Amino acid sequence: MTKDYYKILDITEFSTEDEIKSAYRHLARKWHPDVAGNSPDVIARFKEINEAYEILSDKIKKADYDTARRFYSYAKGSAASSAKANYKTTEEPKKSHTNFNFSWENLFSKTAPKHKPKAPKRGEDIYSDVEISVFEAISGTTKVINMLQTDVCPKCNGRKFVNGSQCAYCRGKGETSTYKRFSVKIPAGIKNKSKIRLAGEGEKGRNGGNSGDLYLTIHIREQKNYKTDGLNILKTIAISPYEAVLGADITVQTLNGNVSLKINPKTKNGQKIRLAGCGIEQNKKIGDMIVTVEIQIPSDLTEEEIRLYKKLQEVSRANIRERLE
Repeated sequence: MTKDYYKILDITEFSTEDEIKSAYRHLARKWHPDVAGNSPDVIARFKEINEAYEILSDKIKKADYDTARRFYSYAKGSAASSAKANYKTTEEPKKSHTNFNFSWENLFSKTAPKHKPKAPKRGEDIYSDVEISVFEAISGTTKVINMLQTDVCPKCNGRKFVNGSQCAYCRGKGETSTYKRFSVKIPAGIKNKSKIRLAGEGEKGRNGGNSGDLYLTIHIREQKNYKTDGLNILKTIAISPYEAVLGADITVQTLNGNVSLKINPKTKNGQKIRLAGCGIEQNKKIGDMIVTVEIQIPSDLTEEEIRLYKKLQEVSRANIRERLE
């Protein structure tokens, strides 16, 4: 028994189908090369997780695997007991010629009828996540993603051996893994955690079976200080007191990239400035970006800045509360 698939997925032999699927999804996302990196160890771990799920999610394969697993545990325990007894009764313990280093695939390939063709098996579905910004969710976008896909080895057809020797092409794994690039169109107005299905882009089917599907879960990244009002985008921008008094040119991020926004001298707190054509575009209509100015005093004023504010207090003649009295 070369691998313990239950240990790989961190479950038990008595786990339900939902628990098996949940464990697989958790580990597949954690060890996906796009998340954990493209090191050989990560790729090997990711393939091992998929291999374990392929066996344990199939009732027939799981039953065969459980049978082989119990047989291996029993045979291993019997061999250990025999070796222990021989050691007690003779000076030189007898060598056991039993070899338990086998895989369950090889065991059942020998007992299965050779004349009976294997039934077509649909490929597994693949699940992944795509993160987009609020702006991309509003206007729609196209994302290019890389997905690791596993296919039956073309040299050994999944048997792992060629002419009695380990397949050199797949190194005895029976399958090969390659990255495939997908250009995914994200429609405008998509909601957070929506799913996009790419039919036939999952794992390849076996024995002529159909390929699985690729499911992408969309996660919308929140943007600070942005809101929407119909086709208009509302944004609040902080400016310093001297920018409000003297005026300034500041940079604002929009759907069309960064634009320069002119702050006129003597700008008041809460004043709104409209950037025409920088809003949301839908059905051949486009909104504006409305910027609200918020005058803020820095919390880390230097002694020189405080001295200048005191000087301003001495020379100022204006009473800003005069109209409120």
